[in-house]
Amino acid sequence: MSLINTEIKPFKATAYHNGKFVPVTEQDFKGKWSVLVFYPADFTFVCPTELGDLADNYAAFKKLGVEIYGVSTDTHFTHKAWHDTSDTIKKVEYPLIGDPTLTLARNFQVLIEEEGLALRGTFVIDPAGKIKIIEIHDNGIGRDAKELLRKVQAAQYVASHPGEVCPAKWTPGEETLKPSLSLVGKI
Repeated sequence: MSLINTEIKPFKATAYHNGKFVPVTEQDFKGKWSVLVFYPADFTFVCPTELGDLADNYAAFKKLGVEIYGVSTDTHFTHKAWHDTSDTIKKVEYPLIGDPTLTLARNFQVLIEEEGLALRGTFVIDPAGKIKIIEIHDNGIGRDAKELLRKVQAAQYVASHPGEVCPAKWTPGEETLKPSLSLVGKI
């Protein structure tokens, strides 16, 4: 069963954020748009490139009212150590959630059981706590923050414009579609 349009399950975790350890629960996702970005592990290779790309684009997400959360099965202590030793990770201003109990990775169906690591999973969650976008792929393939930003903009547009949908490659300001019988076969 797909997780699309399901509400995120309850959880309790600790994140490293702005030099502090902070509690995070499913309630933190209510009332705003959120993005969870699962990655396999701290101190690896593709992961810092992705987290750094998100850090470079973080202001654009915040401008849209979106909070980013990085999540791995490492502890929040490991996140702090990585932040303190990596120039790339020092740029990260969004919370890095530790998931050593594997609860989040299981809840979002990205856990590689035999490794205790997460797949690269991206989840966009609306203010009601419902999952609107899911992208999961092999751990050797890095993601693009600008494409994620475009997808978030499309999800926000669709949420605020009932009856409209965003076509492929849609960006803000471009024409949308209004599905109807008269549109069938005309695209």
